[in-house]
Amino acid sequence: MRPIGRMRSGAALSSPIRNLVAILLYVSCVVIGATAAYMRAGWSFADAFYMVMLTLYTVGYGEVRPIDTAYLHGVTLATMILGCTGMILLTGVLVQVFTELQLRELFGVDRAQGQIDKLDNHVIVCGFGRIGQMLAKDLSSGGARFVILERSPGKIGDIRGMGYLAMAGDGTDEAALLAAGIERARVLATVLPDDAANVFITLSARNLNPKLEIIARGEVPSTESKLFHAGADRVVLPTHIGAERIAELILHPTTAQAIRDDESLRELERSLRDLGLTLAIVRAADRGGMTGLSVGEAERKGGGLFFVTQTERASGEVIVRPAASIRIEPGDQLTLVTRGSRVTVGAMFETAAETVRAGRTTLRV
Repeated sequence: MRPIGRMRSGAALSSPIRNLVAILLYVSCVVIGATAAYMRAGWSFADAFYMVMLTLYTVGYGEVRPIDTAYLHGVTLATMILGCTGMILLTGVLVQVFTELQLRELFGVDRAQGQIDKLDNHVIVCGFGRIGQMLAKDLSSGGARFVILERSPGKIGDIRGMGYLAMAGDGTDEAALLAAGIERARVLATVLPDDAANVFITLSARNLNPKLEIIARGEVPSTESKLFHAGADRVVLPTHIGAERIAELILHPTTAQAIRDDESLRELERSLRDLGLTLAIVRAADRGGMTGLSVGEAERKGGGLFFVTQTERASGEVIVRPAASIRIEPGDQLTLVTRGSRVTVGAMFETAAETVRAGRTTLRV
């Protein structure tokens, strides 16, 4: 199956090119036939061909030999009618072809498709809504090679204006995915605000490239299992992420403020996020679930959801990479690297010992 980009760009010119070839064949037949007809009357090839060219291009330099017989009158008349008609048609189709080529160059169809064809081990982003825009910005900042597949042709110009490689196409169409180089791609992220479309794209992408890593967006929790069954490797529920982020800001403002104010911490958090980890800063409450335990005991009790990278005492003493035997004292501010929700991990330190839910696991803290 040919890629949709090639089919569309080829189809755009297929009719003018086909017409051009047909008209050139027609004009060639007229030239050959007229030249042969003049030579049949005893003219040399050079005189006959010259006379035909003068007639076709309507230059009007005059006859190279007298047209003094009924036969020559008929040949000349036929050459004028058929030849001039052919030249008019040829001029028209040439204008059409050149105009089409200029339009294609103007809109960058061939250039964009050529760049996409050169991509390998790249990322395909289906959709350029709010999440698609943020994703493209982060991918660009990270130096990743990617192409955006957007089903709204009106957005393509804006996307390219931002410096991103893009093509118009519907991700639910296998031809569009092939044109985006899905067979050579490393990751596909389908982030449309349409769960049905994301499921269909996931199915198509998995069928076209079994080794592809697929990250899919889901709007409602019930879609998560469908996306996994369709072949997604990871499913992101933006509404849940947003709700958790708001909860973090409300319950643990220390972490948010520290990361916002410190560029090195922001950079560290971005690096950890790539590994599926997050950064958290919590304070050990007087009767908190981890207060009084050693760092090693707290990490074991947390079931591997976090590990302590720094402890700042209430006195101002800072202990970087504290030993497992260091005790967690009331008022200590701890910097953690976490695998789970910052809200859940923070609750282990900041609330009294109780049963805490961590996803599907119940922890006693």
